[in-house]
Amino acid sequence: MSGEHGIRPVVVTRAENADGPLSRELRSLGLEVLSWPAVSVTAADSEALDEALSRLDSFAWIVFASRHAVAAVLERQRKPPTQLRVAAVGRATALTLTQRGWPVHLAPEEANAAALIAAFAAQWGAHDSGIRVLYPASSRALPTIAAGLRELGAVVTQVEAYRTESASLDVAECRAWIERGAVGAVTFASPSAVTELARALGEEDFARLLDHAPPVAIGRTTARELAAHGRNATLAETATLHGLAVTTLRLLQKRA
Repeated sequence: MSGEHGIRPVVVTRAENADGPLSRELRSLGLEVLSWPAVSVTAADSEALDEALSRLDSFAWIVFASRHAVAAVLERQRKPPTQLRVAAVGRATALTLTQRGWPVHLAPEEANAAALIAAFAAQWGAHDSGIRVLYPASSRALPTIAAGLRELGAVVTQVEAYRTESASLDVAECRAWIERGAVGAVTFASPSAVTELARALGEEDFARLLDHAPPVAIGRTTARELAAHGRNATLAETATLHGLAVTTLRLLQKRA
């Protein structure tokens, strides 16, 4: 089955249900969606996070790299201490914070770790060495943010706020779509989604899928993971779910 103007359906690999935010964005553009969540997000063992939040007023900054981290923290801490400054990676993360009444003091235009580190570097001087930063992160967080902040002289406490794990896919159904060459594009909103879809399908079927359905990545980190699998991804025009959806539509329209 094809969507509007004969465009083939789009795979959503992020951790969301069939009516999740990316799926809604794609459908609002007239695209049919195939829900193949390759990863799932679950609660972490909260002891380390609870302990860090119990002394939140000892930190100068807290860094959020995703809405999942925001949800985990705000479930336990409704309001930040007055002196705490807040940094966010990406507009969606920043918006989630402001909607819940948290200020956002630093949110770089580009939604990636390198841009966040550059933004901190532009603010901090030599006298800022020793600044204490809390970083509630995914169980699979890449070292970029914590390592970059430490290179700037910060004292970083990274705690697991949530777990990113593999999800149970209907692999037989996925392979049936691959066999028919009936997928239009595959969207990836995280490096973990790339890793887990390749693991679930096996590298051979993963390659067959992307031979016919070009990958679209939300950001450079995700694109790099696809490159590690030998694939050049189309990069979303903005590192948001809306940007990912719009870029996917434009790509499919060019290919139609």
